[in-house]
Amino acid sequence: MDDDDDAPSLSAETFAALQEFYLEQQKRQDILDKLEADNKLKENILFEENWQLSQFWYDEATVHSLVKVIDATVPDGGKVALISCPTLFVPVKRQIENRATGKQVTLLEYDKRFKVHAPDYIFYDYNSPEALPGETKHSYDLVVADPPFLSEECISKTAQTIKFLAKGKIVVCTGAIMKDNVEKLLDLKLCEFKPCHRNNLANEFSCYSNFDLDAVLR
Repeated sequence: MDDDDDAPSLSAETFAALQEFYLEQQKRQDILDKLEADNKLKENILFEENWQLSQFWYDEATVHSLVKVIDATVPDGGKVALISCPTLFVPVKRQIENRATGKQVTLLEYDKRFKVHAPDYIFYDYNSPEALPGETKHSYDLVVADPPFLSEECISKTAQTIKFLAKGKIVVCTGAIMKDNVEKLLDLKLCEFKPCHRNNLANEFSCYSNFDLDAVLR
């Protein structure tokens, strides 16, 4: 008997699905290679949400509002840190770099796809809330965070990171059910502004800050 007869075989559908998966992976790698070859193309990349990482991108109106808040509250020569909200990075960077303001934006994110934005990218795992470069401590005029999971552990550890980075203003976007935790851990107040997502989520989301964020948007 031929040993090959005992080897497992894939169905036509499974084989086709695997081919599609590998082709998609190759397309993404080709994009990353192209971005690394041409720095100017980095801002043109649009990554898909990775639901396994609890990623849900903001809709355009929310991005526009948060970019406006960030631009208005970070002083010239100031710095903003974006924690676990990569959908904001490119719009904020474009707005800031449209003028000679000297403002800087840093993305702290677990998803290593966004390392194409280095040196403005720092790998971040909320399970190690202070495993960050020493020079980032208390160096950001504004910290904007969107913890990936609606759990007490996640908001507690993200709050620890926020306190490590912040020297002034703070904005947190998270589920409305986390209100008590946000207020207790960071002494933030609920805003009228409500962040929305491209794909409607079952959980209601809210925004919290330690300054009058709504006044900026009026």
